[in-house]
Parts: sequence; C-alpha cells; structure tokens
Amino acid sequence: MKRIWNIALRECGNLRRNHIYLFCMVIFPVVVVVFFTSVMGDGLPQEMPVGVVDEDNTSTTRSLIRRLDSFQSSKVVGHYTDINDARSAIQRNEIYAFLYLPKGTTDQLLAQRQPKISFYYSNTTLMAGGLLFRDLKTVSTLGSAGVGQATMRARGYTPEQITTFLQPIRIDLHAIGNPWGNYNYYLSTVLIPGCLLLFVLLITAYSIGTELKFNRSKQWLEMADGNMAIALTGKLLPQFLIFVAIMFGYFYYIYGVLHFPHQGPTGNIVLLGILSILASQGFGAFAFGLMPSLRMSMSICSLWGVLSFTTAGGTFPVFAMDTPIEALSYLFPLRHYYMFNQIAVFNGYDLHYAWFYVVALTVFAALPLLVLHRMRKAMLEYEYIP
Repeated sequence: MKRIWNIALRECGNLRRNHIYLFCMVIFPVVVVVFFTSVMGDGLPQEMPVGVVDEDNTSTTRSLIRRLDSFQSSKVVGHYTDINDARSAIQRNEIYAFLYLPKGTTDQLLAQRQPKISFYYSNTTLMAGGLLFRDLKTVSTLGSAGVGQATMRARGYTPEQITTFLQPIRIDLHAIGNPWGNYNYYLSTVLIPGCLLLFVLLITAYSIGTELKFNRSKQWLEMADGNMAIALTGKLLPQFLIFVAIMFGYFYYIYGVLHFPHQGPTGNIVLLGILSILASQGFGAFAFGLMPSLRMSMSICSLWGVLSFTTAGGTFPVFAMDTPIEALSYLFPLRHYYMFNQIAVFNGYDLHYAWFYVVALTVFAALPLLVLHRMRKAMLEYEYIP
C-alpha cells in the first residue's frame, strides 16, 4: 500500500505539470456535458421552418395552414406562388418542407371526391424530416376529418356515430420510459458517457506511454519494486478518482439538476459509474500491453472509442445490425454501459437482470492482468521511437 501511495503521489505531480491532463480529464469533459445537454435542452427541435403553396386560398385551406403553424415542431415562414419557388427554397436551406394545396381542394373535400394534396420534405436531415413528415401528415388527416365531421353533422349523425366512422379504432399509446419523446433524455445518456469513456481510454494509454517517451519507466518500476501490478495501480488511481468525480458530477447534473427520468436506485448509478471507468481504464492499459507504443495504443483506443458510438445501440438497435457486427458489439465497454443503464437505471429493473453487463465490465477492468508481463518487459527494454 505504501508503494501504491508513493506512485500515486508521483502521478499527481505528473498530472499537475502536464496541462494535457487538465484539459482532457476536466475541462473537455465538462464542456461535453454542458454542450450536449444545452444543444438538446428543449428535448425536440422547435419551430422548424416550413413553407406553403396554397393555390386554392379558401377559408378551409387557410385553416389547415394555421393548424400546421400551431404545431410545436413546425413554423410557417413563407408562402410561395408555385412548387418551383418552394423547391428552390428547400434547396437554399431556407425551409425544410412545404405543403402544396392545389386549386379546387376545398370543393373536392366538400363533394367528398378525395382531393390530392402533397407535401415535400427534405430527409437530408433525418430528425427534421421525420418530425415534419409527422406534422404534415397529421394536418392532412385532420383536414379531411374536419370536413367529414361537418358533413356528417349536417346529415344528422350523432357524435358517437361520427367518432366511430372517423376513428373506428381508438389507439391507447404508452411510450414507456420516455413518454415525452425527448431526444435529450435518451441521446445525452449515451453520447456524453461515450465521450467521457473515450477520454478515459486515451488518457490511460497516454499516461503509460509517456513513461517510455520521457525515460521514466525504469524509475516507475523501481518505486513498485519491479511489480507491474503495483506500478499500474498506483499510476491509474489518481486518474480513476478524477474521472469518477467527473462521472458522478455528470450523473448529479442530469438527474439532480435537469431531472432526467430514471427508476433505478442511487446504488445502481454509483456502481455503473465506477465499473464503466474501471472498464475503460482496463481496456486502455490492455491496448498498451498489446501494442507497447504510445502512438499505436492511442490509435487503438481512438478507434475503439469512436466505434463504440455505433455499436452501443443508442441510435440504431444492435439486433438489427448484421450478425458479425452484433457479435462484435460485446467487445466495446460502452455497449455494456448502455445496457446496464437501460436495464438497471433508466427502467429500474432489479440488478440481477443486468448481471451479464456487470460481469462484462468487470472483465474489461481485469484485462491488464493478461498483459502485465509484456508491459513490464516493454518498460525495461523498449526504447521510445518518435
């Protein structure tokens, strides 16, 4: 324990002297947390610009346009004389979509002859295109339903008969876990930890590699009496404490300040933070043990950290990926972080439902044990090559 303590004090001096640690362990992680939670602070994009081509120009079509403008995601910012002008506005990125109401729309509605209205939207930006498609489709449905309701009321139908005709099946929708459809709630809980764990991977490989770069490796091992496990534990301990503090600060910010929904107890959140940091440090040290080179080990950690965003399953479900990619997803710590978070924190299930991911994160933390001998040999014999 005394050796670990002395090596940890030595590492604290390295952290203080090298400003890279300050930026990558404190400043950049805090910026990432504030940036992502602020960018998606409204939960969903608000008042995205749309246009209208209203060739009919009647009270009915103007009512449809007002309904479209009243939606949370849409804001009518322009009226165009024809489709070509509206299409050019989309190409100039002035609007994301437009609604086309041809002449005679109202007359055909009243005559129950199914008028054809069109809406065009840019799906280059997937989120904006999907939300505006939903709004435009809803407006067109509401318009036909409103005319149908007025016609049936004039013919003497009862409200119950009208409702049954217009909506024969009543949908009872339950969006479990995130009923608000808030993008901040489910994207920030995977993107931000992914960035934090990427910093952990890089700093772990960097801190071990600099021992070779600055010719301090033999001194480091001497302080541990030649025991690589003690040397590695003492070096990574201060980093672990700092990263855990950042991770816990992130948890407090999203759950205590921003009030992100979660059903799991505080103990599960604490366990998740500790295991995820240990797993990332373990993989970073393992990467250096496999490739005892500062440049190569950091390249491996960078590649692994970036690919983690794809294979975690936060934006595209893993079970829908090709079978080889689905199998490879288990090799990324962020995947197990995400599943642990979804099961035991977000949905609040008992911890034994997430036992596999707890074990997986523990295995990642123990990976350096496989390369301790190789790492010790590198510290004693290898020469740093720029």
